[in-house]
Amino acid sequence: MAIVETRKITKEFDGGAVKVVKDIDIKTVDGEFLVLLGPSGCGKTTLLRMIGGLEHPTSGQILIADQVVNHLPPRARQIAMVFQSYALYPHMNVKGNIAFPLKAANIDKEEQKRRVDWAAGILGIDHLLDRKPRQLSGGQRQRVALARALVREPNVFLLDEPLSNLDAQRRASARDELQRFQHEIGTTTIYVTHDQVEAMGMGHRIAVIEGGTVRQIGTPRDIYEDPADTFVATFLGSPPMNLIPRGDELIGFRPENFHLAPDGGVDSSTSLSFKLTSIREEYLGSEKLVYGELEGERTVARMAANADVPAAEGGEVTLFVDNADLRVFDRESGLRKESAPATIATGSGS
Repeated sequence: MAIVETRKITKEFDGGAVKVVKDIDIKTVDGEFLVLLGPSGCGKTTLLRMIGGLEHPTSGQILIADQVVNHLPPRARQIAMVFQSYALYPHMNVKGNIAFPLKAANIDKEEQKRRVDWAAGILGIDHLLDRKPRQLSGGQRQRVALARALVREPNVFLLDEPLSNLDAQRRASARDELQRFQHEIGTTTIYVTHDQVEAMGMGHRIAVIEGGTVRQIGTPRDIYEDPADTFVATFLGSPPMNLIPRGDELIGFRPENFHLAPDGGVDSSTSLSFKLTSIREEYLGSEKLVYGELEGERTVARMAANADVPAAEGGEVTLFVDNADLRVFDRESGLRKESAPATIATGSGS
């Protein structure tokens, strides 16, 4: 196991005209599963490739186990990478694919067999060792690629969207397998994805990246419940956080934070009430999403399936949000502000 750290890592192209990664500082915890999450083109894969030695930073330092590795080639960094393509050799069987890096390193045959059997056993593919890649499902190919990385006994795993080629059902089970695998081996893992479900479900911590910078790093709960800015607030969550303009501020709250107001009204000292004009609703079985307009802004409320909310267009309902669930952002910069609940509650709520 090893700690990975980047210090002011920057990557420029075209003589500095394009900055893909900008002064990123990240430090893993030994043995953790860290997810780099962000939209396509945000710089997360470039950052991963620099950690792996496949790209050279324009400036800054990369450390693995307290050693600066900027000058070291990938093979000398004690890392193993798995890509979304898996890159299996079609003419080799599973055993040959897993053993390939060991043969290249001139590991003796007995040790090769020990490591191959060990990795195949952990990943549940020991019954597939004689098959060719074309005879495997997408999930099985993914596990072969992981086994090939595992036999190298690396200090760090770098995974670049390894589940993106799987269908939705298979991705769900593959996430579970990857978590179990990482928990068992305890190796520091850095995982790149644009899928927030993968990030929230797998990561010990998540680094949200946008425009080449880290917007926020924290546990899934931290970044979901206490986003650092409006980008994180609206990138995380499906549907995303609602944002309502109030003067030079934005009041934010999650769709599930809405509650139906009781007949006697709500306590304005502990909550903020709104009148939502319904546009449409989506029935999802155990719950429903009510899409509407609130103070001129499109808004979504996540309610119980049997909630008495008018579904017809133009229907109006009074909802409230507890002050503890409200978040305040600066309207111009988008940065989170610390504002007392009482201040929020005295706003222009209906």
